[in-house]
Amino acid sequence: MPAPATTYSDDLELLRSSAVAAGIIASGFFRRDVRSWTKENASPVSEADILVDRYLAASLLHARPDYGWLSEETVDNPSRLDCERVFVVDPIDGTRGFLRGEDSWTVSLAVVENGVPVAGVVYAPVRDEMYDAARGEGARLNGRLIQRSRRAGAAPVIPAAGAVHQEMQAAGLVYTRGPYYPSLAYRLVQVATGKLDAVANRRGSQDWDIAAATVILDECGAHIADVCAGYPRFNKRDVRHGALAALGDMSLKPHVHAALIKVYGCPAETGAADLPIPSHTDLTDG
Repeated sequence: MPAPATTYSDDLELLRSSAVAAGIIASGFFRRDVRSWTKENASPVSEADILVDRYLAASLLHARPDYGWLSEETVDNPSRLDCERVFVVDPIDGTRGFLRGEDSWTVSLAVVENGVPVAGVVYAPVRDEMYDAARGEGARLNGRLIQRSRRAGAAPVIPAAGAVHQEMQAAGLVYTRGPYYPSLAYRLVQVATGKLDAVANRRGSQDWDIAAATVILDECGAHIADVCAGYPRFNKRDVRHGALAALGDMSLKPHVHAALIKVYGCPAETGAADLPIPSHTDLTDG
């Protein structure tokens, strides 16, 4: 008889254990003299990124040899497009912060099934924070279900690029500028917890920046969308995304979406769509 299909929970457990080991490897280079260089897209990469990436590829693909692989630090293999499930990996999200000695960098790991994230881990080793979720099973922080919390009557907290702040303020939105975390994945999961009410992010993030955080946001009832194309789809040939808004408070949507569209525009072939989340249940950093 054929072996039973691997469950989303099984995949999540694999991601969690691999993220912990990856965090240990990366932490061995943290706040030390580490070799780094600049990639073609002007983003930084370090020897820690490469070693963690190699570990994760060996660990995850050994456990799931039939899964595809998409990682920021691995040359893309188009064979992933033929796989039902794909690992989507950022070995160190927030490399700039990592190299500066800031503590909010993360290991961001996801499993994507037919274009939709179904399991994800965003792990901040220095802060000892592990955010994780499997589709249909809720999201957790350090093993406890995440329940969004905001102080009643407090102004919304939103990080964004300067030009986006200008547009939101010009539209009359009253809010507090949010803190900048170099890891986009870490910023996004703060919308899940309620520490941030929204994240407005420029065009150009890629699958590995947002896949893990997307399933965590989904499971917390938060909303994430490309402001021009709707709910993000993953493991396409082009893994780049348009301007993104993650919202814990949907009353912010008109102002945040409009500001991002005003600053970054939409491709000619799309309008400002709002596609539904599948039912099966200037701030990007390296």
